Amino acid sequence: MNSHRMGLSAGRLLTRVTVAPALLLVAWLAVSLPLLLAGAFRPGPAIALFVPVAGLALWQGLRSRPRMGREDDADVLDTPDPGGLGSVSWWTTGAVLAVTGAFLVLQVAMCSEQIIVRRDPASYVQFASWLTGHGSLPIPRMEGAFGGDDRALAYAGPAFYEYHGSIVPQFMAGLPIVLALGGWIGGTQGMLLMAPLLGACCVLAFAGLVARLVGPRWAPAGALLLALTLPMLWASRSTLSELPALVLLLGGLALLHDVRTEEARSARAKAFLAGLALGLVVLVRIDGLRDVLPVAAFAGLLVARGRRTGYPLAAGLALGAGGGLVEGFVLSRPYLRYLHTSLYPLLVLTAAVAVATGAMVLLLRWERTGSRLRAFAAAAGRGRLPDAAAVLTVLVMLAFAVRPLVQTVRRVPTNPDDKLNAYFIEQVQRINGMALDGTRQYSELSLYWMVWYIGVPALLFATFGAALLARRLMRGRSPEWLLPYAVIVWTTAQVLLRPGITPDHPWASRRLLGLAIPGLLLFTVFTMAWMARRVRRLGYGPRVVRPVAAVLVLLALVPIVMTSGKIMISRTDQHERAAVDGLCDRLGPGRSVVVIERATADRFLQVIRSMCGLPAARTVSSARPADVRRVIGRVYAAGRRPVIMGAEPGQVARYGQATRALALSTRQDGRTLTGPPGSTWGLTVEVWIAEPPRP
Repeated sequence: MNSHRMGLSAGRLLTRVTVAPALLLVAWLAVSLPLLLAGAFRPGPAIALFVPVAGLALWQGLRSRPRMGREDDADVLDTPDPGGLGSVSWWTTGAVLAVTGAFLVLQVAMCSEQIIVRRDPASYVQFASWLTGHGSLPIPRMEGAFGGDDRALAYAGPAFYEYHGSIVPQFMAGLPIVLALGGWIGGTQGMLLMAPLLGACCVLAFAGLVARLVGPRWAPAGALLLALTLPMLWASRSTLSELPALVLLLGGLALLHDVRTEEARSARAKAFLAGLALGLVVLVRIDGLRDVLPVAAFAGLLVARGRRTGYPLAAGLALGAGGGLVEGFVLSRPYLRYLHTSLYPLLVLTAAVAVATGAMVLLLRWERTGSRLRAFAAAAGRGRLPDAAAVLTVLVMLAFAVRPLVQTVRRVPTNPDDKLNAYFIEQVQRINGMALDGTRQYSELSLYWMVWYIGVPALLFATFGAALLARRLMRGRSPEWLLPYAVIVWTTAQVLLRPGITPDHPWASRRLLGLAIPGLLLFTVFTMAWMARRVRRLGYGPRVVRPVAAVLVLLALVPIVMTSGKIMISRTDQHERAAVDGLCDRLGPGRSVVVIERATADRFLQVIRSMCGLPAARTVSSARPADVRRVIGRVYAAGRRPVIMGAEPGQVARYGQATRALALSTRQDGRTLTGPPGSTWGLTVEVWIAEPPRP
């Protein structure tokens, strides 16, 4: 009896701890977004609201109130499976926590310090730094510090648009809102450490989903496989939006699975929280709207079948996704305008899915058509269609495998950002000794990217598992897999078809981390468990089954570690925080900074505003020394001290004595286009300044 009680306690702990990160994220985003929209995102009101909302979310999301008998309101779909983790070995729960804890410790030790704007992680940090200190958007240009508008000055930079007289950050606000909490607690270092913490939460949430869908005994293996993939190791050392989005996705799917065994009221509360978690992915990543489209259809299916959990699921999903869209169009409009070629079709697709879902509900609820549709589905499940679905799954993967033989994906630049990307790709090609073609996107290699990061055995296991699950679902079996399967297959197919990212690695691996790699690893673990059960059914006992299971895990794990081994212990982007702190100290108060060199302006314009608290502008490409001297005079006339900034002493020496204000020598991620990453490159950054005398 004591052993059984201990098992139940271990099961409850594993159930709760794996969804708690998603619930806390939901609570934080839910209270922070309205404050940000109101221009009042400050630690006092945010934390004061977060504490009770988080308590309510944890109470409703973590408590378990199993139904005593059959209650249709609490069912997600008819199933003979009682659901829940039940009695779980403490070794299982302890192993999941140990993997998560070890991953967190490693990532904290290897955490990067990307705060100088070169790519997205630093852009997110600077976005969050501004929110930490000011709590509102947009960012003022502060042109008064330069004597007013001047034709020689501009204020925009990479990831920070000049829009209607202000500076508007690129990207959605979800991740910066989360990073701001770390900034309030521990400054810039606190923001940087949010990345390892979010990465550990991803590993924990994935283990929870594996425990629910495959079995608790396989949760440690799932956690280990994901934790050791190069994309997870790499991404959770940097502030990237895929991390909180993945926590919300995995946590939302796990919460929705838990609904299956709850009594009516508790089930509806958890369904709403699950929908809210899945919807808030849009606040973190605008393309998350694509990922959650199957959830809308699933909610409609629940409504059509008379399950009252469908309504709260749909409400939570609409509220979360709606909040993300409001933030995007109110605070990130230039970013969405830049994405219009992909965003507008996505919005049309979303509307079409909503209409189709509504039509499905009406047809299924109307007895005349509903009975016929159900009869058709039952007949299809008994026929050859399930076998055809399994074969089609394998054929799709084969099509992605032969894609490089029949297609070369290119993108002709049509705007300044695309031209900059094309130039960047040419630079990487030149360094790697390749033919120069900046229009190449290398998207045809997307399946081979997966092979690099999870290995051939895991990919084969995943393909078999996906085919087997497709067959089962078509036959009306394993209904708990319906939504996770739909979301994973839909998202993975979209990502493999069109990754939509600059194709250098490990950078491009972040797109696979969004759900493709965790999803395929989930199918991989499912296949391993299926094989182990087959061995058991042949009459073999634990002495044979356990070694077989261990061999299967090792077969998938070894290729993963072979790819990630070098990067696992390679530190990159170090010492940037100290370098920027030194720059801010060197500039001092009361300065207006004018950057006259393009790369330096790109890297430091927002750094100076957000972290140094000083107004900063850049000279336009047509500016001449006479224009700079005119600006110098206007800065003095405004009662401030001008500082001229560049990358070399010769660029600033004509305006005053050149002084080196920042010198950074570190390592950065290497960049490959047609093979897995495995090295780092050197990075040297210098900043020189001059303080012109008063005219």
